[in-house]
Amino acid sequence: MNLFLFPDDASWNEAARAVEFGIAIGEYRGVVRVPRQVFQQLLSHAVTPQSCLEAYYLHRSVFESAAETKLRTRRLTEDGNVELTLRDLNPPGAAP
Repeated sequence: MNLFLFPDDASWNEAARAVEFGIAIGEYRGVVRVPRQVFQQLLSHAVTPQSCLEAYYLHRSVFESAAETKLRTRRLTEDGNVELTLRDLNPPGAAP
């Protein structure tokens, strides 16, 4: 049973230059941010807000799993949210 909830609310935040999506567990409600730079390293072509969102939806379970791990280990930003890095998506020892 998965206790984490991920609303279908992913969007591009131009001010943060990141894909953002919601995460919730119990009374906690937060935002997960995946900066454009992460997508630049993941994709083999020029990134646009639309291509970042498409990549998020194509690999949604990977992003959600990384967000769960970060929240479980309480590695939050100063505003109480989650920001994913390339390292979060490719942890050491993970299968390539």
